Amino acid sequence: MMTIREYKKAESLEEAYQLNQKKANRIIGGMLWLKMEKINVGTAIDLSGLGLDTIEETEQEFRIGAMATLRMLEQHPGFDAYTNGAAREAVRHIVGVQFRNLATVGGSVYGRFGFSDVLTLLLAMQTDVELYKGGIVPLAEFVKMPYDRDILVRVIVHKEQAAFCYRSVRPTKTDFPALTCCAARTEDGQYRFAVGARPMPAVLVCPTCPVQDMPAAVQQAVTTGSNIRGSAAYRRHLTGVLVRRCIEQLEQ
Repeated sequence: MMTIREYKKAESLEEAYQLNQKKANRIIGGMLWLKMEKINVGTAIDLSGLGLDTIEETEQEFRIGAMATLRMLEQHPGFDAYTNGAAREAVRHIVGVQFRNLATVGGSVYGRFGFSDVLTLLLAMQTDVELYKGGIVPLAEFVKMPYDRDILVRVIVHKEQAAFCYRSVRPTKTDFPALTCCAARTEDGQYRFAVGARPMPAVLVCPTCPVQDMPAAVQQAVTTGSNIRGSAAYRRHLTGVLVRRCIEQLEQ
């Protein structure tokens, strides 16, 4: 159970940042994961008045505000077309529409949850995160950074000539995934694979071997663990399976 002593709707990012420097205070987004924790929050800091609930598309990039919801990401026609439907595939299994109408992209990325479909999806792309004090940081680096009191402002996806494919395995529909995989194939035939729900946070693998050897190469490079949704050995097997399925889709 979560208890909140005070609530503050921030009027600026600077105000939100200053409030967030106190350990007992928390930034709140959709609050869907936060409310499942047993914590006492001093001041809940609401970013909803700062105009961060938008997805902007230019010729070079998508700028996804931290308060944009997963449903917005799922339904954005430009992002859906750019990702070849991978974005829609990645989020459609996340609980239900009501949940996705509340869950935010910022919370999904900042949390760096092992089970995050959104993190796996974005990691396979040329993605940066914009931090209020930390500036622009590649997502692949951000995933490895320790948690701090900075504020994630937006996610920036740089457009490239590439095709994408997303696959996952779940014990039951809408459950947390046992393993996730997003593949990117660039115009020169190079591949990137993000593998998540290991059950640790997603990792990026860029094999340089022949395509037919990539499932085994990624399988070898990715460390897996065990939890109630699968053993390390099962996840290691799934890694090869999902990489192969992504390649088959992208090579068509």
